[in-house]
Amino acid sequence: GGPGRHPHAAVPAGAAQRLVLAACGPYTTSDSLAYAPLADLVAVVARDKPDVCVLFGPFVDAKHEEVESCRLLGSFADVFKLCVRTIVEGTRSAGCQLVFVPSLRDVHHDYVYPQPPFACAELPKEDRPRVHFVSDPCTLEIG
Repeated sequence: GGPGRHPHAAVPAGAAQRLVLAACGPYTTSDSLAYAPLADLVAVVARDKPDVCVLFGPFVDAKHEEVESCRLLGSFADVFKLCVRTIVEGTRSAGCQLVFVPSLRDVHHDYVYPQPPFACAELPKEDRPRVHFVSDPCTLEIG
């Protein structure tokens, strides 16, 4: 490769290329829990149609002012479920694989490291094959 390129970044001839989008939370602005940046991210996924979208937490940020003061309309777990549902439903037409990676700042999740995957049993049956909850750290094989 040229300057700035990693020598192992080249895709071998004949290999299928995969478009991977990675995003890291928090998915809110510092002054609101409206999740406007999350809506923007879902729009990018719908537009670009990546094969895989890896989403790193926090999804419900323990450091957010409204979370710290418990000014929420539901439980932390309920806010997380709504966040996941927004992502899953908003990316359904893109058909991409979704990978959810927890953060130590996810207020509703285990504060231990390594972190276990999120438990989210309420996924619609048709979405389960493309939605993956993994641990932190984790190793992903894509392709």
